[in-house]
Amino acid sequence: MNNFLFFLILGIIFFVYQKINSKKTKNFKLDKFKNKLKSTQTNIDRIFLREEEKTYSNPNINISIGISDSEKNINRKSNIHRARLSKFNKSKFNGQMIFQDDEQRIYKVKNGKKVYL
Repeated sequence: MNNFLFFLILGIIFFVYQKINSKKTKNFKLDKFKNKLKSTQTNIDRIFLREEEKTYSNPNINISIGISDSEKNINRKSNIHRARLSKFNKSKFNGQMIFQDDEQRIYKVKNGKKVYL
């Protein structure tokens, strides 16, 4: 009788353990995906991505680089500036409109004259 109860309790514990483990591994990828969507960092990244797309698509939006910007941020902004110059042949950078001519030379207009940089 004691052996029977021992094996019955052992079987119930094993059965419960199997049920708990099967639920965890079954939806692991789905849970990971849901957690990523709920993450605040993901939402912040999406907002910055939208802002970056808007800045990239309009050369009249000013890109300002300050002394306190990190190197990563400076690289990102300068890449957006170069891409806008290539696509639109103009880009507003630190409050000044910068242009690119057909020969890929970069200039700005000062007092109605082209000043090549």
